[in-house]
This record gives sequence, structure tokens and C-alpha cells, in this order.
Amino acid sequence: MALTRQFKDTVTARAERDPRFREALFAEALNAYFSGDTTVGKAILRDLVNATIGFEELALTLKKPSKSLHRMLGPGGNPSTDNFFSILNALQKKARVTLRVTAKAS
Repeated sequence: MALTRQFKDTVTARAERDPRFREALFAEALNAYFSGDTTVGKAILRDLVNATIGFEELALTLKKPSKSLHRMLGPGGNPSTDNFFSILNALQKKARVTLRVTAKAS
């Protein structure tokens, strides 16, 4: 299901003003990846890119074509490990969020 422009604008506005929301988007994206749901992880990362750095600025930062980045984070995308972590690094800087992983035994 395609997201409406109004929803995307709402996410962007909230991400701009609320650091905890940006943290939550990061956490949800990575938790989805860690649980094997890469489709959801990519969708949330795509929302985070749109709400913070934008694909054009991300492309300039990473020296990659914008269309390639769109494909990487699209439903069928499969970014390499280098590209994935480069995207995360650029997002962390732009969103002013520091990611940390904590392991807990279950």
C-alpha cells in the first residue's frame, strides 16, 4: 500500500522536531533487520532518509547515484554491507542519533 503525501509530511515534521522519534525510527528499522524482516527495515530506513537527509543529499554524501540508493532501500533492494552501513552512518550524522547495540540473553 502506498503511503499518502500527508502521512509522509507528518513523519518528516515529527522527525524534524522530535529527537526521540528519530531514535524510535532507527530502533524499529534495525529491530526489523535483526528479526529478519528486511522489507520492513528498508521501508523504515527509506522513511528516515526522506524525513532527514533526503535521497539527493544522501547520494552526494555517499557519492552514489540517487536512483541506486532508492533501489537499495526499495522492496526488492539488497544493499551490500558497505552500502548499508554507509547509509546508517550518514543517517546518524544527519539525524544526530548515535546507535548502540546491546545484547540480552533470553
